[in-house]
Amino acid sequence: MSDQTTVRNDSVSGSATGAAAAKPHLDHVSYEVATPVPGGAPAPRFAHPYRVMLGLYFGAFLGMLSETSMNIAIPDLMDEFSVSSGTAQWMVVGYMLAIGIVLPCVGFLLKWVKAKTLVLFALACFLVGALVCTVAITFPVLLAGRIVQGVSTGIVLPTLYAAIMRVFPPSKIGAANGVAGLVVMFAPVVGPTVAGALIGAVSWRAIFALFAVIAVIAILCTALFFVTPIRCTRPAVDVLSILASALGFGCLVAGVSLVSDMGFSPVVIGLLVVGVVVLAFYAHRQLTIATPLLDLRALGIAAFRTPAIMVSCSFACTLAFMYLVPQELQRGLGLSSTVAGLLMLPGGIVNALCTLGAGRLFDRHGARRLVWIGVAMTAVGGALFFAIGTGSPVALFLAAHIIVMVGIPFIQQSTQSAALKALPGCMAADGSTILNTMQQVCGAISTAVATCLLGLGQTTYTAGGGTDPAQGFVDGSRYGYLFGLALIALVLVFSFALHEHARREPEMTPVEVDETAAVESGAKAENLAA
Repeated sequence: MSDQTTVRNDSVSGSATGAAAAKPHLDHVSYEVATPVPGGAPAPRFAHPYRVMLGLYFGAFLGMLSETSMNIAIPDLMDEFSVSSGTAQWMVVGYMLAIGIVLPCVGFLLKWVKAKTLVLFALACFLVGALVCTVAITFPVLLAGRIVQGVSTGIVLPTLYAAIMRVFPPSKIGAANGVAGLVVMFAPVVGPTVAGALIGAVSWRAIFALFAVIAVIAILCTALFFVTPIRCTRPAVDVLSILASALGFGCLVAGVSLVSDMGFSPVVIGLLVVGVVVLAFYAHRQLTIATPLLDLRALGIAAFRTPAIMVSCSFACTLAFMYLVPQELQRGLGLSSTVAGLLMLPGGIVNALCTLGAGRLFDRHGARRLVWIGVAMTAVGGALFFAIGTGSPVALFLAAHIIVMVGIPFIQQSTQSAALKALPGCMAADGSTILNTMQQVCGAISTAVATCLLGLGQTTYTAGGGTDPAQGFVDGSRYGYLFGLALIALVLVFSFALHEHARREPEMTPVEVDETAAVESGAKAENLAA
């Protein structure tokens, strides 16, 4: 399924044979020689770029579909494996934590491993993880498969954007990014609905079976069409930073997650202390070594730091709400998983549409006004969630969800754009990676905190003499909604410190930008799934 090699070079003299010989790994693939990249090598431009990218598009769709499909399956997993909500939430937390840990490493991986090899490895891992989850008979095995899927998604998503920058000609990069954006927005919109329908028709295992089918399609498309467009330069890798990042974030999130089941036991306190200490060491190391994994100096720029905190808080609020909502629909209001999934669909569609429009509004009006609009709407929706009881009409729940899903994009898109706009060009890639890592880790922590508060509310209800499990779940959910509202209040407070007109001009020309910079800067599209 390959094309005959046809090379066109309008700006560099030389024969087609010579140009093809300079890129031996691109034999039998139709491409153009376009803008030079560092080192003098020409950048390949492919005659059928969308076909080249097909496997990565499927892989990105799979990763985002998986991220939003699990919340609605939590009640079934609790019943199937007889685990608490604090344990079951690791299906969400573990996946997000894996993405957050892997994201900062992908740029280095692409400099050491051919992109096609790395993508095939990641997709194969997702397939194995999905198959393991499909047949798992114990929760630890199920969780292990889920974490493997998170690692895969953490590799595929940023690699998608790195490849776009190398496969498409400059005039078509915007359109290609638009297609990628639609992919990563559409998947989370339909995720809860598809998952709910599969649970209602078959079982929760059918969700992972579907993941396996999509993974096979992605693997086949990658193997047949994808060509490695990124050079391997094999730079020095700071292994200690990678280990410190994984250990620090892992211990911190694990400590928070275990509070709901173990309280502040010595084990939990130990994990929290180790996490904080290791992360402090990690931060110090990034600021002192010559080639850091992440250039944390970006956080020293107030115009970046303030919106970075705001976007992380809004993302954490969204994850807390979206963890509680599908469960409350099922365990509080007594709806089936299919109906719960369908009720999540309108809000998801509205969220995707508002995400597309929020960026244009930011260009016209700046961040602060949009943040205030988003805060107001999210607060109203959160208050409606808090007011809902077991006898409330489903329409009220639907309205609350839609209002929140309208408000959140106004906060996230404006603050993320403001943060990246404040950085010089040489820090753009690291700044984007910092944003995405902060959001994934904060999202994992917020899900864990929401679970803890859910359990606390249920315990308080029972201690007060309550006997209705549905009402107990609704009461517990209110604690989680209050947490989400507190996060939105923080966003409002920080909005007054936004540097509305802060802007630094890029310090590098496109020719000077390393080919893997798009790994980090492109990864920001994953957050459209919120």
